[in-house]
Amino acid sequence: MLKKLRRKVSIAFTQGLKKRPKPYKTPKPESESESESQPPSQSPEFSVPTTMPRTNKQRFPFIFPETDSSVLPEPSNFFSQNLLSNPLPTNSFFQNFVLKNGDVPEYFHPYLIKPSNSSLSLSYPSRISNTAFTYQAFNSDLTITNSNEKTFHSNHKISSYSDLSVTLEIPSSNLRFFLVRGSPFVTFSVTQPTPLSISTIHAILSFSSSNESQTKFTFQFNNGQTWLLYASSPIRLNHTLSEITSDPFCGVIRVALLPGSDSRQVAVLDRFSSCYPVSGDAVFSKPYSVEYKWEKKGWGDLLILAHPLHLQLLSNVGSGVVVLEDLKYKSIDGDLVGVVGDSWILETNHVSVTWHSIRGIRDGSYDEIVSALVRDVEGLNSAGISTNSSYFYGKLVARAARLALIAEEVCFPDVIPAVRKYLKETIEPWLDGSFNGNGFLYDKKWGGIVTKQGSNDSGADFGFGIYNDHHYHLGYFLYGIAVLAKIDPAWGRKYKPQAYSLMADFMTLSRGSNSSFTRLRCFDLYKLHSWAGGLTEFADGRNQESTSEAVNAYYSAALMGLAYGDPHLVAMGSTLTALEIHAAQMWWQVKEGGNVYEEDFTRENRVVGVLWANKRDSALWFAPPEWRECRLGIQLLPILPISEVLFSDVDFVKQLVEWTLPVLNREGVGEGWKGFVYALQGIYDNESALQKIRSLNGFDDGNTLTNLLWWIHSRGDEDDSFAHGKHCWFGHYCH
Repeated sequence: MLKKLRRKVSIAFTQGLKKRPKPYKTPKPESESESESQPPSQSPEFSVPTTMPRTNKQRFPFIFPETDSSVLPEPSNFFSQNLLSNPLPTNSFFQNFVLKNGDVPEYFHPYLIKPSNSSLSLSYPSRISNTAFTYQAFNSDLTITNSNEKTFHSNHKISSYSDLSVTLEIPSSNLRFFLVRGSPFVTFSVTQPTPLSISTIHAILSFSSSNESQTKFTFQFNNGQTWLLYASSPIRLNHTLSEITSDPFCGVIRVALLPGSDSRQVAVLDRFSSCYPVSGDAVFSKPYSVEYKWEKKGWGDLLILAHPLHLQLLSNVGSGVVVLEDLKYKSIDGDLVGVVGDSWILETNHVSVTWHSIRGIRDGSYDEIVSALVRDVEGLNSAGISTNSSYFYGKLVARAARLALIAEEVCFPDVIPAVRKYLKETIEPWLDGSFNGNGFLYDKKWGGIVTKQGSNDSGADFGFGIYNDHHYHLGYFLYGIAVLAKIDPAWGRKYKPQAYSLMADFMTLSRGSNSSFTRLRCFDLYKLHSWAGGLTEFADGRNQESTSEAVNAYYSAALMGLAYGDPHLVAMGSTLTALEIHAAQMWWQVKEGGNVYEEDFTRENRVVGVLWANKRDSALWFAPPEWRECRLGIQLLPILPISEVLFSDVDFVKQLVEWTLPVLNREGVGEGWKGFVYALQGIYDNESALQKIRSLNGFDDGNTLTNLLWWIHSRGDEDDSFAHGKHCWFGHYCH
């Protein structure tokens, strides 16, 4: 019977293949040893190789055909000339500053910062919350500019940037702002003698100089705020009802809000006012660890604010790092707490990046999985794919790749040749340029991969052409490539340059001009999770909807490292996977009784829909808040071995499923979304979930019955502590 079914699978793959256009030439490695060799480390970081040895027949890194996109903005409007020769960030914490007029605020913890061509405004934001959303409102608490300048002809400029900071210059006002994330002080340099204006929308109730040297001032507003100003040399200030002006001044000024107007914290801010950071980097010196290092000026110790995830992961407290528990600023991400130290070490739990289930499949369930597997493989038909969307196409590739791995796990290799054939037929056209209607191209202006459709239409491929969702789309392709390279090493060697190019688009660590891609395109090294927004101006800053698809991207990169025997890529992919999971559990998963968000929002929501830098929304891009099954599903798909780590809190999973189940009675709920709800239910109520999955008559386009059965039958026992712990089996042998 199985032979008959396998014959059907073979027939399905040999019918109706479309003729492909002539591809552009694919570089072929001269030898396996050259193809597999890795470059020496160029920095203290463990590196993800984006360049490889050159030979006469190779071009590394592989560059897809270049395109001159008609929809991308011009980076020279706001970046200094010296930065334009390097790949530029397309999803950064300061992205609004370089788009359109460059005057939409970004959140720097604890302040919202809003630049213009002549000034910079900052706000210690108030928070507004209800059951549907919570967000931070911008009010111009302080606006800093040159008091003499009346006409401004030039834009502000980004003169430098790093992982944790950006330097913004306003040439017309002789101002240079060192905007460092988490700094309770906003620090700026006045580059030549200039009269300053510091205005506010509030009324100034009191204004005083705190010392005879005229280097420290305190002013209070009618909204209850108290601000402190520190100058590197004496400065003469005057004030009216809502403006402070100075005589010409040259030097450094720092301003800071007194949190909660708590006079006890004045001494703390005084103590750390003389040491200021000008930049900050995050260094990956070993797996599952990130070290923050700041470049500082002045004298004394450095004070930076940590968000709740920093505090959870901070490992060198007491070794040159001190946490000031009483110094707290309010934030949409939870209280920001003062930390003293030039270098922080953040260490995350280890996770097992595995091809197969962490626990293993239960005895007695193989036959049911194999039966579904044969049917799902029989349904694979590359000629029948109707989409040319890089996102939906990538999901189909990854869905098929799951079938090959499940076949390995249930010891049924007979279907693997058919899956391998399908993967070759679907992946190769995107790598060799022969796919009709779409494909990957290289944008030299910003430095990254775009799609053919996206290069002329900013809305095509969900905005991939303007750098939206890169880790989502490419993550699915990487998963398929990793699996195909695993089961067909010769194919993997042939297409390794293209595979590494796709990976490097969002995984590059390099900062230099020798790279073709910007550093960690999507990953935010202060927040410790990804953003998906790209080169789009958003009032609430960067955003990300699906954390699970972000996890999939880094997990798939690690799997690709396993397939190619690349320990650096495995380490980097695993580290980012672990960090993304921690952040999802901290900010997307809303637990009963949690204290990160306001009580009304927490009471009504078990998961965030879209998380913005400055907002938390219960709605999705594609669905209203009431469609809870979509909110659950978009934070779970695709279902993979790593999903067990993402949803390791069984108590929360039960809260989430019970919050979602009642809406499944709504008319029009899709079978695919139901499948995700039942999958999570299977973590704590396996038998009920299994019966519901067996009754489904449809599945998400990235999911199959085989995959759901594999998931349900690999749950194991809840008290199986060997599979839990830190989610890394190797950790059980290390002390």
